[in-house]
Amino acid sequence: MELRQLQHFVAVAEERHFTRAAQRVNIVQSALSSSIRALEEELAAKLFVRSTRQVRLTAAGQALLDKARIAIAAVRDARDAVAAVQGLRRGRVSIGTVQSLPAFLDLPPLIEHFHGLYPDIEVRLCQGSSSQLLDKIRDGRLDLAFLPLGDPPQDVATTMIACDALVLACAPGHALAGRRDLSLAELRHEPFVDFQPDWGTRTLVDRGFLDAAIERRIVFEVNDLETLLDLVQRNLGVALLPEAVVAARRPSLGTALLGEPELCWELVAAYLPAQDGHAAPADGAAGAFLRQLHERVSPGIDLCAVVGIPEPG
Repeated sequence: MELRQLQHFVAVAEERHFTRAAQRVNIVQSALSSSIRALEEELAAKLFVRSTRQVRLTAAGQALLDKARIAIAAVRDARDAVAAVQGLRRGRVSIGTVQSLPAFLDLPPLIEHFHGLYPDIEVRLCQGSSSQLLDKIRDGRLDLAFLPLGDPPQDVATTMIACDALVLACAPGHALAGRRDLSLAELRHEPFVDFQPDWGTRTLVDRGFLDAAIERRIVFEVNDLETLLDLVQRNLGVALLPEAVVAARRPSLGTALLGEPELCWELVAAYLPAQDGHAAPADGAAGAFLRQLHERVSPGIDLCAVVGIPEPG
């Protein structure tokens, strides 16, 4: 049983005339008659009593009419729902983020602005580590995630939002404060405060020391930025953090700049790309969120062109 057969059946039932019904559904009368016969054969029941003057429903036809109208209305509602989501008039976008994003991506105002533009799209937010967020992107639990990333995964699309050099954060009176060409080797014996494995900048810092074949001493492992900064400020350890984070805490923190090799922290937006070969997110609401991010946060980067997001209007 096909949807078009039900549409043909309802047209004949309501018009009570094959010629008028054929005109209504825009097919020739012979094709309409064939469609009704095929439906009757499939149901093994006569649906209409035909005479030279009128067409009327049988009892079986009357029983089918109510169900056919419900089925057609359900399909129409389904199409309308899809059109509403595609047109950003309805839907949901799930966003993930690592904890304590730097100042160049303040999500609450972005979400507030997005809600003002698309009030009927529900925004959901969760936090997690980079690997947790990527796993949720892969299995469809998240549409978009903001996270620091070193090597982009092959199965997830990423767009860089910001890039910042890592600097040494320390207590203001620390012996290394103010240095401008600090080497990783000079940090060999320093006590470190760092995030737990796979959180924040931990993976990037671990890789930097590993590449330099230098072991470091981690005395505190935390999973939130404020605790980390408080420990560093109290001279209980040092940390390598994005420069913007440390600069926002001066003068309560001292800082030192690394020489070579420079460690660069990159914040990316991660999402599953559309299946049509474009780099834009598969979810339209996620694409719209990225577009407003470009407009409000990073106007110097043509994010719309980079990820293939159509301009509004």
